[in-house]
Amino acid sequence: MNSTSTELVITRVFDAPRATVYRAFTDPDQIAQWFGPVGWSVPRDSVEMDVRPGGVQRFTMVNDADPSMTSPVDGVFLEVIENELLVGAEDWDPSGDRSAGERFTLRVEFADEDGKTRLTIRQGPYSGDILGQAREGWTSSFDKLDALLAR
Repeated sequence: MNSTSTELVITRVFDAPRATVYRAFTDPDQIAQWFGPVGWSVPRDSVEMDVRPGGVQRFTMVNDADPSMTSPVDGVFLEVIENELLVGAEDWDPSGDRSAGERFTLRVEFADEDGKTRLTIRQGPYSGDILGQAREGWTSSFDKLDALLAR
């Protein structure tokens, strides 16, 4: 990890109960509907979720304009508290060589806020350029999640 690496922190309030938002993060059918920035899709048949400590979270994001561009996610859950907390880790390298990459963690906290859900994610460590891309990706994905929760 270099000295410019840092953690991404995003907090967003969703207009849905906490259990509903938690399900959107743990149900394979729902992950396929919202995850990934606008312009990317997650084919349902690529999603594998085993939501328990030691369980896997695997899926592939596919670029809508160029399906040969993909971004696989291959993580493991480290901590799971239903409707409250998901903590996971993934070995990742922007070149696609996972063995050469670094491990980053993702912590997703779900909290009640006036009948809505306050979601806080912490992810990293990231270098500065990747941090901005990760923030844009989550923000765009959360716009898709808002639309799913409004249905």
